[in-house]
Formats: sequence, C-alpha cells, structure tokens
Amino acid sequence: MSPFLIFLSAFLVNNIVLIRFIGLCPWLGVSKRFDSALGMSMAVLFVMLLASWVTWMVYKFVLIPLNLAYLRTAVFILVIASLVQLVEMFLRKQVPALYSALGIYLPLITTNCAILATTFLVIDNNYTFLQATIFAVGTALGFTLAIVLISSIREKLDLAKIPNTLKGEPIAFITASLMSLAFLGFVGLLGLSI
Repeated sequence: MSPFLIFLSAFLVNNIVLIRFIGLCPWLGVSKRFDSALGMSMAVLFVMLLASWVTWMVYKFVLIPLNLAYLRTAVFILVIASLVQLVEMFLRKQVPALYSALGIYLPLITTNCAILATTFLVIDNNYTFLQATIFAVGTALGFTLAIVLISSIREKLDLAKIPNTLKGEPIAFITASLMSLAFLGFVGLLGLSI
C-alpha cells in the first residue's frame, strides 16, 4: 500500500475514534472546550508518534531476536506510560494552563487504547519504520480531526436551545453517532475498505 493510502486510511476511512471506536474516553471527556481538545490532540499526536517509533524498534530489534514477542503488550504499555510521564512533566513546567485544563485526562493517555491499538496495528500490519510513522501520524491526525469537530459542535450546542434531558452527555453521544455515520461515507474512497 502506498504511503498516501496508508495515511488516508488511518486519517479518514479507518478513523480510530469514529470508525474503530477506540479512544472514546478522552475523546468525549476532553471535548467540552475547543482549546482543551486541541491540547489533548497534540499530546496524543506526540505520544502516538513516539510510541510507534519506540515500540517498533523494541519489537523488531529486541523482542523478535530474543523470541519474546509474547511480552509485547506489557512492554508497549511500559513504553507508552513512560512517554506520557515525559509529556506530563513538560506540560506542567512549560504550559501549566493546558496542564490544568487536561486534568485527569492527561495521565489517562497512558491507558488510551487508541495509542496502544496503533502500536499493535503497526506490528500486525508488518509496517516498515516509514510506514509506521505515516500510519501513526494519520491516526493521530484522525483523532485530532474527530476531537476538534466534536468540541466545536459541543461549544455550539451549549448555546443552543435543547431539551434539558438531552443537555450534556446525551446530546454528545447523539452527535458522536451522527459523526460516525458521516465518516462511514468515506469507506470505499480510492478503494480503501474498513
């Protein structure tokens, strides 16, 4: 598969949130405000890209030669947790407003299944290092697109007249389901399938 198709598949056709339904917790939890959503997406981009690089190298150069591939889940989680700690220390020191806005969701990137799933998909699809990089960037930008879209919609919904029973999370779930249906329209684009 060409690098462009790998990117397009990860970004739109197999969007990690809206098609694969992975990473929904931070996607809904941090999407109430646009600036928090943008900050979260940048943190996810950073961690997802570094995690893909590090786990690819650890898997190819350590786990496979030592016949320890069965340990990949534990090793990948340790790598992701270490990278999240790095991001958390950086944000606390350099961008304290964003650190406060992200709150509990920042440490939860450690358990963000979108990042772990991306590292597994890279290995399972037997991507090269370049393909892994393109796939990780496409997946992270797909996450960014999804969270920026829903945060923009949720900010508008706060000003809209909607029944009290639908305010908050119920209207967010309805919006998410409609967005997911809309993204299904990308299936088949340039021959890409789910």
